[in-house]
Amino acid sequence: MARISINLKSAKVRKRSNIIIGIDLGTTNSLVAYMKDGQPTAVRSKDGQRTLVPSIVHISENNQVVVGDEAKNDLIHSPERTIYSVKRLMGKSYTDLEEKKSMFAYEILDEDEDKLVKVKLGMRYFSPIELSAEILKALKQRIEDELDAEVTKAVITVPAYFNDTQRQATRDAGKLAGLDVLRIVNEPTAASLAYGVGVDRQLDEVVAVYDLGGGTFDVSILDIQDGVFEVLATNGDTFLGGDDLDKAILDHWMTEYEGIFTSNNLQVARLLAEEAKKHLSFNDTFKGAFEGHEIQLERNIYENLIRPLVQRTIDCCANAMKDAGLSAKDINKVIMVGGSTRVPLVQEMVSAYFGQQVSCELDPDEVVALGAAVQADVLAGNQKDVLLIDVTPLSLGIETIGGLMDTIIPRNSKVPINAGRNYTTSVDGQTNLKVSVFQGERDLVEHNRKLGEFILKGIPPMPAGIPKIEIHFILDADGILRVKAMETRSGTEQEIEIRSQYGVSEEEMALMLLESIKNAETDMKKRAVLEAKVEAKNIILSAKKFLKQNLSILTEEEIQNTKLLTLQLQSTVEGEDKDLINQAMEQLNKYTNPLAHRALDHNIATAMKGKKL
Repeated sequence: MARISINLKSAKVRKRSNIIIGIDLGTTNSLVAYMKDGQPTAVRSKDGQRTLVPSIVHISENNQVVVGDEAKNDLIHSPERTIYSVKRLMGKSYTDLEEKKSMFAYEILDEDEDKLVKVKLGMRYFSPIELSAEILKALKQRIEDELDAEVTKAVITVPAYFNDTQRQATRDAGKLAGLDVLRIVNEPTAASLAYGVGVDRQLDEVVAVYDLGGGTFDVSILDIQDGVFEVLATNGDTFLGGDDLDKAILDHWMTEYEGIFTSNNLQVARLLAEEAKKHLSFNDTFKGAFEGHEIQLERNIYENLIRPLVQRTIDCCANAMKDAGLSAKDINKVIMVGGSTRVPLVQEMVSAYFGQQVSCELDPDEVVALGAAVQADVLAGNQKDVLLIDVTPLSLGIETIGGLMDTIIPRNSKVPINAGRNYTTSVDGQTNLKVSVFQGERDLVEHNRKLGEFILKGIPPMPAGIPKIEIHFILDADGILRVKAMETRSGTEQEIEIRSQYGVSEEEMALMLLESIKNAETDMKKRAVLEAKVEAKNIILSAKKFLKQNLSILTEEEIQNTKLLTLQLQSTVEGEDKDLINQAMEQLNKYTNPLAHRALDHNIATAMKGKKL
């Protein structure tokens, strides 16, 4: 019996499509593609004009979400409520982004801790996962309108350098958008597939993929044999892209036309700089109007401005080649990816470095999405010539505080695999740690399958957060899982063997995946609340400990205010509103941070009193 879905807004009945879509979730623009008549095809807007969806999310004061071209207009009128370059925030903490915060018009929260970053809009708090999910929802809607059918399965691409946290964040964004993410694929691999590299398993090739996007640059050297893609080396810069070329133009104009640009019109100026960059790829001179003044830029001046930036990408190429142990003559093909590779100087310098003409026959903006569609077609079983490596069918992880599932090996990871993470204790003097192993796709362990558990005993009694506990999952090619836990300071170790795949039947597996999609939004909301509560409880404990240890150097007003803010936070923890909890945490952190710095200075001065340096 065919499944159907009903769009409640339009009351339109849609059948569910079996097509697996390919998505390029980009820093500046995003795309969705699928296989049409045997060819990968990027889906266009309703007017047939554009395949690109700007990766911009605007959230109005009445909480209406706008994505794409419509949201781009709000960059000028309402920059503080308009999010761009969210990909740069994925899996990052405030500490990671502190030096770059001036690049963002919106507020990134400083909690003075290495927590994953949050974005504040009005009185609401958003994670990059939630914001990315809105972009994915827009792409999902676009292809559903094209096919007049519901789609639920996708392949999403990420940069080759994305770490596990960033990949998991991308997967979670897909889940929140109502997509079953069958595979996270490296962008260089997708680009190679779009060019047909690796499809003919008789050919052995070494390929360099040069990817200069809106916000990031990376170069990957791939060895492709028998349809297997192996990344020999990757290098890049997560804060170097087309945005920086725009900034070079803007900085030049601010010097050349002093006094025209102000903080109030910088967003408009940034868009004009982007227009100039695109124009100068095909013309020698750009002329434009700004605030009643004529502004211009010559191509030779522009190229001198950006040459140091392009040289940085060439340096990354050299580092990648060195790591791969190869020279330019070993490269069979250089594939260009990303809209910024349209810049003639970029093509000239890359061609000169590799000693060959670069491959840019396919649209550099679309090539990654097209490759994702090819990979999706492989997963659908329609292409037999590309090897699919054996993968683990469901995610494997452990239970953490609050009954959350912390995934250590995501589903569809190729096997054999060895993955691990570091943990610590949550209670002072804790000597035992229970490690519970689960399999499944839901955020709460109560909805997943428990595979086994053991207790790591003999942890030396130390304050909470001091012990360093390494937990490793070793999954072999037969699907047998070994879990090892070790406290590194004492060498205490424990191990258990679990035959993970035999515990879940095909029917149960399908049901678990279906449940994960159906309950994605509810799960993510529950997870967000639980994580906020866990974080808040830790801050409450820290605040109480801080007061106890520093009463003598605090004023009565400071003590009472800290107690009041702590009580307010404690009351929000009893509720279920993550935004209120986050707001109370932010208020307590903002108030106590200066006090903590003063206390630290005082304690250092006391400790050093009477001593000579």
